[in-house]
Amino acid sequence: MSTEPVATEVGRDFIRDIIQADLDQGKHKEIVTRFPPEPNGYLHIGHAKSIALNFGIAQEFPGRCHLRFDDTNPVKEEQEYIDSIQADVHWLGYDWGKNLFYASDYFDRLYEWAEQLIRDGLAYVDDQSQEEIRTSRGTLTEPGKNSPFRGRSVDENLDLFRRMKAGEFPNGARVLRAKIDMSAGNINLRDPVLYRILHAHHPRTGTKWSIYPSYDYAHGQSDAIEGITHSICTLEFEDHRPLYDWFIEKLPVPSKPHQYEMARLNLTYTLLSKRVLTQLVRDGHVAGWDDPRMPTIAGMRRRGVPPAALREFVRRIGVAKANSVVDVGMLEFCIREELNRTAQRRMAVLKPLKVVIENYPEGQTEELEAINHPDDPSAGTRKITFGRELYIEQDDFMENPPKKFFRLSPGNEVRLRYAYFVKCTGVIKNDKGEVVELRCTYDPATKGGNAPDGRKVKATMHWLPAATSVPAEIRVYNQLFANPSPDASNFAADLNPNSLEILSDARVEASVAESNSTEPMQFERQGYFVRDKDSTLAKPVFSRTIGLRDTFAKEVAKG
Repeated sequence: MSTEPVATEVGRDFIRDIIQADLDQGKHKEIVTRFPPEPNGYLHIGHAKSIALNFGIAQEFPGRCHLRFDDTNPVKEEQEYIDSIQADVHWLGYDWGKNLFYASDYFDRLYEWAEQLIRDGLAYVDDQSQEEIRTSRGTLTEPGKNSPFRGRSVDENLDLFRRMKAGEFPNGARVLRAKIDMSAGNINLRDPVLYRILHAHHPRTGTKWSIYPSYDYAHGQSDAIEGITHSICTLEFEDHRPLYDWFIEKLPVPSKPHQYEMARLNLTYTLLSKRVLTQLVRDGHVAGWDDPRMPTIAGMRRRGVPPAALREFVRRIGVAKANSVVDVGMLEFCIREELNRTAQRRMAVLKPLKVVIENYPEGQTEELEAINHPDDPSAGTRKITFGRELYIEQDDFMENPPKKFFRLSPGNEVRLRYAYFVKCTGVIKNDKGEVVELRCTYDPATKGGNAPDGRKVKATMHWLPAATSVPAEIRVYNQLFANPSPDASNFAADLNPNSLEILSDARVEASVAESNSTEPMQFERQGYFVRDKDSTLAKPVFSRTIGLRDTFAKEVAKG
């Protein structure tokens, strides 16, 4: 997996070319786009592409972008999702201003238009069951069959539809269908359902309605009511466009929007199906919608992914007409690039091994200066306490090292970052033969990490003082799926058993533990980390946003 994609300038895409041509021809004076999520789950990175496109267009051209909730299914919708979606859009850096709408704002008008379709002989009430309707719709190679109720009179259809609205019938007893063409080559035109009976409390309209419009019926008409000029969808809605246009043509809508389709975002090692994401949460495979392993915007925000990195990722992949799969390495590259530029440096020891500097005076400490960012002098410096007892990483010591192991080993000298040269002189083990402590000496002449006699060492290691560093929990996250092309129908089989490692005995700088900052930071030589919402002063918790380089794909390849 490539970790350093070549940076390219992203030019005009076909959507922006269409918009520019429409403006040049005087077709529109103002461009109006919309982002229309269903409030039945949390947004994911695929939605970030749509958000950036629709709101980005509104910023680049004379126009505005609406945020409209398609709240036509109260059984699956919750205020929690509405709140999270608004928070996600704002976090990405976009604002809808006064243009916040709901499909439920238009329920009365949609109902009136449905009655108009009935009066025009273009809709009828069908008593068939959902299964009967599905069976009679036909296949891609066989035409559908007319419903036995398709010939009902206008008066009977109006009467039944009004009684459906009044709540006289149980769920599933009847539906309202458009009367188009049961032999149409496009199955979406084979008398689609416009309304179904649903006795459920709606978050905004309460119990006013016992019938709710379908997405296909509500969507285009909502666009028309709001004066949307360019209704941008993903390619799976391409076959729905003839139906979108049919409603616009048959109804007295106030404007004539047009639908355009683009490729959706597909990522390796990732599933973006809302069904799968919901099941991951419900089955306890993750700790919620904002679990840092989830591809949700909330999950990535909690993991410390900067919004600028997501915007850059979307810019790089561009807008295409054909579906493709984007290597997740491109996303990771954008995250690393942004964090490398912005994240301040700190030190943490994830798996501590105690070190005693035997020739350092007992009870003595000193303050050493550490830089906060190597490429940004304005970030300043900080003080780190050096003393007789320290912690280093367990992986930075080997008692019997191979030839190319340059870190600490018996008799070998290394540099401690910002401090001194140290040499291992002894090893202490427990009853199991495990190394639990090292004895070392230091060279006082090498303060700051340089030897006056010019001698060199091949390794520089991070460390922390035992006296002032703070215990912390570190959560190391990897990809949720071990398969680069996980199977949505059996996703549990592709779950990565090593997607989360919890290190409960880690140590961090005192200033890191005491800070309430939610900004990501780089733990030197470890990766980028962020304070988790589970963190407390008594037990700080930090989650890894991403490693300093891509090792996951190599680990998977090794098996």
